[in-house]
Amino acid sequence: MTIEIKISRKPIEYSRAIDYLEKKVNLLKSKKGKELLWILNHPDIYTAGISTKKDEILDKKLKIISTNRGGKITWHGPGQKIYYFVIDLSKKDKDIRKFIKIIENTIIQTLMEFKIRSFADRKNIGIWTRKGSKIKKISAIGIKVKKWIAYHGFSININNDLKRYDKIIPCGIKNRGVTNLFELRKQNYKNLDKIIIKNFINNLKS
Repeated sequence: MTIEIKISRKPIEYSRAIDYLEKKVNLLKSKKGKELLWILNHPDIYTAGISTKKDEILDKKLKIISTNRGGKITWHGPGQKIYYFVIDLSKKDKDIRKFIKIIENTIIQTLMEFKIRSFADRKNIGIWTRKGSKIKKISAIGIKVKKWIAYHGFSININNDLKRYDKIIPCGIKNRGVTNLFELRKQNYKNLDKIIIKNFINNLKS
């Protein structure tokens, strides 16, 4: 399995990133490109997936970019890592549910290496943590599939400003909050990307 690993150190504008993903999708469809895992972060921005409802935008003054990924409204910005992918599902039994499970397992396994327990929820996509009676999202997942090429990606909150989520109903879920790794456990996360890459590639092979 040959996957291009791309790591961007400086913030990448959202529209530029999506344009790049679309080009990679077209190359892969024409059998001219490699699958991709691209690690980056975005400047401060709110993006709305195809299922977003107007009442999930609490601050009507927000500038929001509509996107063709699945899911609802979320925030991206400093202190959050983005993991974009372009993966050919025609080589993986054309099983979208299995691919989502691969993503979920990658995140759960990675967080466990930092002694953070997390779980997936069939009714509410993403990865969640439980602290006492409260359930909060630590990772958002958004996917689009075009002719069996899966793309977009997932995010993990590290030490971002959680107040950014007060202006929206994150992912359209009212009764659960959002957290980040530093709120759960203050420690060094410098190896996070390396572990995500390892687990994602291993899970794709399974």
